[in-house]
Amino acid sequence: MNYVKTLRDLVGHTPLILVGAVVLVITDGQILLEQRNETQARFGLPGGLMEWAESTDETARRELLEETGLIAEKLTFLGVYSGKNYVTTLANGDVFQSVTLAYVTTETSGTLRISKESVTLTYFPLKDLPDHIVGSHRVMIEDYLNQM
Repeated sequence: MNYVKTLRDLVGHTPLILVGAVVLVITDGQILLEQRNETQARFGLPGGLMEWAESTDETARRELLEETGLIAEKLTFLGVYSGKNYVTTLANGDVFQSVTLAYVTTETSGTLRISKESVTLTYFPLKDLPDHIVGSHRVMIEDYLNQM
C-alpha cells in the first residue's frame, strides 16, 4: 500500500502533514549520506514517509533497507523535527509538512547498494560534510554531534 498516494488520490494537491523517519548511519566517525534523484543533487539521510499501520522505527528500518540495503541492528532515538522549516514542495506541485523522527544506528548488517531513488551513497567524515546537504538533515546531524 502506498499511503501517501492513496491520500493524494482523495485530496488532490491540498497541503498535507505527513510523518516520516530518517536514519543517521554512523561508522568509524563517518555518516552515510544519500544523493537522491529528486533533491537537486543534494545529499541527505536515508529515510522516508510512514506507511499505514507502521511505527516510526519500522519506517526508519524499512526506508534504510529499501534505500541502502542496510539493516539497522539497533536504533537510538535522536529527536522529532517539525515546523515551517520542514515544508516541502515536490516537482508536481504537491506540498507537505513533515514531522520527522530521527534515529541513529552504529550497528548495521547487509550489503550497501544504491536504490532506484538514489544517485550515490557515500560515507563522509562527521566533521567534513558536503556543502550541498538537505538543510533539515544538517540540523539533525548537528544535533547528533552536540549530544556526543
